[in-house]
Parts: sequence; C-alpha cells; structure tokens
Amino acid sequence: MRPDARARRLKAGHFSELTVIDRDGGQSRVVYDSGELIEAPNWTPDGKWLVYNSDGRLFRISLDGSDGPHRINSAPVENLNNDHVIAPDGQSIFVTAYDGHLYVLPFAGGIPTRVSRETERGLRHYLHGISPDGATLAYVGMDRTPEGVATTWICTMAAAGGGDVFLTDGACPVDGPEFSADGEWIYFNSEAAAERPGHAQIFRMRRDGSGLEQLTHDARVNWFPHPSPDGSLVVYLSYPQGTTGHPADRDVILRMMDPEGRNARDLDAFHGGQGTINVNSWSPDSRFFAYVRYPRYG
Repeated sequence: MRPDARARRLKAGHFSELTVIDRDGGQSRVVYDSGELIEAPNWTPDGKWLVYNSDGRLFRISLDGSDGPHRINSAPVENLNNDHVIAPDGQSIFVTAYDGHLYVLPFAGGIPTRVSRETERGLRHYLHGISPDGATLAYVGMDRTPEGVATTWICTMAAAGGGDVFLTDGACPVDGPEFSADGEWIYFNSEAAAERPGHAQIFRMRRDGSGLEQLTHDARVNWFPHPSPDGSLVVYLSYPQGTTGHPADRDVILRMMDPEGRNARDLDAFHGGQGTINVNSWSPDSRFFAYVRYPRYG
C-alpha cells in the first residue's frame, strides 16, 4: 500500500528483477529485468501471464519473458497504486487508483468502472485480496487526520460494488488482507501485539472478523501474507528488526510457513521491500511464486 504511484522511483544504481521461485526454495529464475521500477506481480489464473505495476500502469508478460511486456490499458484511470488483484475467472482486474477508490476493468484493458463508494469520512481504499468465488474484495481502509495521522482498518465489500464492512477496530496499523483458499480466513499483518511502533506480525481472522489468531512471533517485522491456492502454505515478507512500515531498499527475506504459522523457513534473501510482494503472486497450481528484487548494478 502506498498513496501515490508518482512518488516512487528506483534507488540510484539499482534495477528491477521480476523473479520466480519454486515452493521448495529451489533456484530462482529471473523472468524480466528493467532499469525502471516494476512492482507487485500477480499470476493470472490460467497460468500464462505475470501482471505487474510500473509507473502507475499495469503490464503483462509471459512466464519466460519472451512475450511482452504489454500494457493493460486502464485509461482514463491512471497513476494506479501497486495494489491490484485478478478475478478468479481471469476476465477482469480490480485496481486501486490514486483517488483512493477501487475500480474494475477487463483483463484485456478497457475503461474502468468504480466499485467503491464515496464516504462521509473520505475513506481511501487499498486493495489486496479477492475471495475464491470472486464475490468479495478485501482491502485496507485508511483515514488521515488534518495533521496527517493515519488510521487503518481491514475491510471487505462486495466485488460488484457496495459499502465498507469494517473487520478491525482501527486501534493499530494493519495491512495486506487476503483470503485463504477456502474463503473462510483473512490473513493480514498487524501491530496488535507490538510492544514498539512498527513491529508488525502476521495474523488471521475469520472472514467476519472473529477468531483472531497471531501466527508469527519473532523479532523481525513481517508483512504481506499470501496464502497459496491449494491452502497448504503462506508466503510473507520479513523485514529487519526495528523497521517501521514496509519501506523500499532494505535487506529482506522471503519466508514461507504453514497456514497455522508453523515451520517457517526462508526462500530467498535480497534487496527489496516495498513493491516486492504487495499482492498475491502464487502460480495457480501452487508450485511457484513470483516477486520483485531490486539488486545493484555490477
């Protein structure tokens, strides 16, 4: 989640690597590298394409990098945030726009339709998940005071459009909500158990907000849990101890665990952070995972 696509550029001397790794932590493979900032890959439900965000626009590229990148036209809604999800049937993409609203457009590209409503409080919406049946969106609702203090909630709404359903109370920062494969759980990161600012851990709750469970309990700062389509694993991004938020340009670890939080293990360690795995990028067969690294030239 970040408020303005125009605000981010690659750090000087670095480049983007769109990367795929298998679930067993085998050798990673670079699909595409670029001197431009690319972020937040999705894997299409048919397994043929990776979709990513760059400079506020969406692009798709084949798994071997030979076909593309091709722009997915979303005009006139541009300057998109890096929070986007593909509908389970693969026919449409839901996106977060700079105006703080959620939109849907055809996968082939086209004029987006807004699905979120104007609210009296001016809530901003940052999309992260869609239920397995495609009927419900999971996102972060954010409100800022005139002094710039942010309050965040885990929320849901009907994918066809509707009002905000608040599942958390706004008492602490939260982010990255995604549905489990059976649609019964929402995984997210939260500072609910933090003894110091920024110490986010991975949690899950029932889709109605009940049954809250903390899944990680370590000194590192853990963000963006992504459940696999087969329900057997969760991948997440682990920042160094003392990190606040989910910044770019850090030495991070891509980690995997069981859905209940057991058996955590490392998949890859690299320079990354913001943009690496803001959205779910599991392959539809749950064998592979896509992410973005930001290494230095030379």
